[in-house]
Amino acid sequence: MNQKIAKIREEIEAFVIENEQTLEQFRIQFVGRKGRLAELFEGLKDVPNELKREVGQALNAVKNAAEEKFQNAQESFNSKKSKVEIPSDLTLSGPFAQGTMHPLTLVRERIIEIFNRIGFSVSDGPEIEKDFYNFTALNFPENHPAREMQDTFFIEKGKGAVQDDVLLRTHTSNVQIRLMEYQKPPIRSIMPGRVFRNEAISARAHCLFHQVEGLYVDKKVSFKDLKDTLYHFAKEMFGKDTKVRFRPSYFPFTEPSAEMDITCLICKGEGCNVCKQAGWVEIAGAGMVDPNVLENVGIDSKEYTGFAFGMGIERITMLKYQIKDLRLFTENDVRFLKQFN
Repeated sequence: MNQKIAKIREEIEAFVIENEQTLEQFRIQFVGRKGRLAELFEGLKDVPNELKREVGQALNAVKNAAEEKFQNAQESFNSKKSKVEIPSDLTLSGPFAQGTMHPLTLVRERIIEIFNRIGFSVSDGPEIEKDFYNFTALNFPENHPAREMQDTFFIEKGKGAVQDDVLLRTHTSNVQIRLMEYQKPPIRSIMPGRVFRNEAISARAHCLFHQVEGLYVDKKVSFKDLKDTLYHFAKEMFGKDTKVRFRPSYFPFTEPSAEMDITCLICKGEGCNVCKQAGWVEIAGAGMVDPNVLENVGIDSKEYTGFAFGMGIERITMLKYQIKDLRLFTENDVRFLKQFN
């Protein structure tokens, strides 16, 4: 018996555990219930009584050695699996290049910052809207030709039926109506957000784009207040040397109405393809809120006046960064996006 114990001890010490497969072999051969050590313990009953204590102590020593070797190897493999390598210098950058903000996000935040400084809050509203808030309350009578100015996505009820009174908003003016409906003047807020129009996608047009509209309603608000506000915005966004002009225009929800142009930033007013050789680029529509719009939301047009304006964030971004293709904003081309920070 002593010779068998000595032989197993030598085999245990010589056994090389290289991987989890050999670890399992070691367990089956020496530590398991049907292993060779278990057989020796089973044969302990045949050992003379005077030798049982000595042989039993020797067997226990070999068993403990085998279990210790097994546990050490098992812990070593487990630690390699769960080990997380901590770099010696935690201030080092990771394996990925630092990301950048989307140019539309940069310009949107800049617009909000400029208007925040002169007292405009930020308001938001639903993108899926009712006809009343998108058209009717804004002085678009039913079947009026002005509705044709908007190429609208209407929501289907199902099985091809169109739900005439529910649509994807064509401008963020719906937020102006909701704001005036639930808040008493004075009101001074801007409304940035996504809008949708059924247009063919090209370098100059898209079916999804972003607008920011502004609204100021109070007593004795004048067209001069509107001009001063937009002059301030243009100078802050594009620089103090930027020239601004206003041209008469038409919008159903404002009267009088105007469009705002700035000098082309690409050709500096000399004339190019972007400005169609005019030297000017239109960036916003604006005007005094039509009294009918105020009355539609329960505001007394004899006591209060207001102005409203709207501009496309894509147009502002294209001018600021001299981008000539509108599609670049939605294609997620990393080569394009990584230029902005």
